[in-house]
Amino acid sequence: MDSEIIKCLIIGSGPAGYTAAIYAARAGLQPVMYQGLQPGGQLTITNDVENYPGYPQGINGPQMMEDFKAQAARFGTDIRYGIATGVDFSSKPLKVTIDDNLTLAAHTVVIATGASAKWLGLDSEARLNGNGVSACAVCDGFFYRGQEVAIVGAGDTACEEATYLANLCSKVYMIIRRDEMRASQIMQRRVKNNPKIEIIWNSVTDEILGEQAVEGVRLKNTITGELTEIPVSGFFVAIGHEPNSNIFLDYINHDEQGYLRTIPGSTKTNIDGVFACGDVQDNEYRQAVTAAGTGCMAALDAERYLVANEIH
Repeated sequence: MDSEIIKCLIIGSGPAGYTAAIYAARAGLQPVMYQGLQPGGQLTITNDVENYPGYPQGINGPQMMEDFKAQAARFGTDIRYGIATGVDFSSKPLKVTIDDNLTLAAHTVVIATGASAKWLGLDSEARLNGNGVSACAVCDGFFYRGQEVAIVGAGDTACEEATYLANLCSKVYMIIRRDEMRASQIMQRRVKNNPKIEIIWNSVTDEILGEQAVEGVRLKNTITGELTEIPVSGFFVAIGHEPNSNIFLDYINHDEQGYLRTIPGSTKTNIDGVFACGDVQDNEYRQAVTAAGTGCMAALDAERYLVANEIH
């Protein structure tokens, strides 16, 4: 193992990770960032971002992440390619393994590995991702105002997003695999009583239609096998997210879904010197701006930890 001990090691490079890097670098913590499997995070598959302050005309998601990266680098963040594949938080300094072969030691670790949307697994879904296919109604629903859209999902999140879309869109088709929902009764009532939402029961998505953009969806009835097509311009997947937290679960307290738990009002985890920010610890909001806010908190928490422990 290299004798170097990193003062602040940041794992992940979305809005949370880059914001943590900006604050940590400006505080003189000499942060080292490993970008992870998807440098830039989920925003790299988002064409247009219109709800992040400071971009009045909106911005392309990948470009926004390049801006974040450039700002972090400007202040001296050591940005490296590599994936964290294991950790050992049982002793100090903290240890993180990169790409299964390089073990790093760090006084503080900021976990900003994010969460990944669950997808249906269709080729057309992947091909049209960002061109009518989305996993975030709050992020992208605005682009479909006055249009007809479809959403897949049967839980509370799907109901919330369907209701959100109904405020913007002329029609929302809600596609549900079975003849019942998993959502709470109050959320079910809201959806069923909304005149702009049409629930299509016992149906799965057979194909998303369109070459360059979504033009419709072909559904298959799970009972009869009948195929039907619905013209829509937006297709939203709301079947859940998975936090990218597996390598931390042996050490960090987490909920039943794997989201890392932090002490309320902070980014502190149950392990001293380890801080979690962004979507890996947020199963509620999952927005770029909230992720960036917790990234700022994580850097400040790390700085205070180093000062309190007289680590220079």
